[in-house]
Amino acid sequence: MAVLVKMTEDGRKVEVIDDAVCLDGRPEATKLVPLIEHPNRQAILRAVPQATHMAGRIVLTLPESAVAQDALNASNRDFDATPGGIAKRLQEAVFQKAKMDGIE
Repeated sequence: MAVLVKMTEDGRKVEVIDDAVCLDGRPEATKLVPLIEHPNRQAILRAVPQATHMAGRIVLTLPESAVAQDALNASNRDFDATPGGIAKRLQEAVFQKAKMDGIE
């Protein structure tokens, strides 16, 4: 299930697909970062003054971030309890742990 968040200026779709914010169908982020916590917030605010959140390299305004967060929350509530769904979640957790440990 894909939820449209916005269209970029160059015509690409920003959507929430499954449990990720995607740009033109490719995953960018699995969570939103409030702009106040972002290390480059000053540069981002100079470029997009109404920005409130980031999803990877995608700048979101407050209404766009609300749509994206609602879709991400909905995807997390819809837990796939099949063996394939559980295996996918375990694999994602292992990859996330490895990424946090600096292994890519």
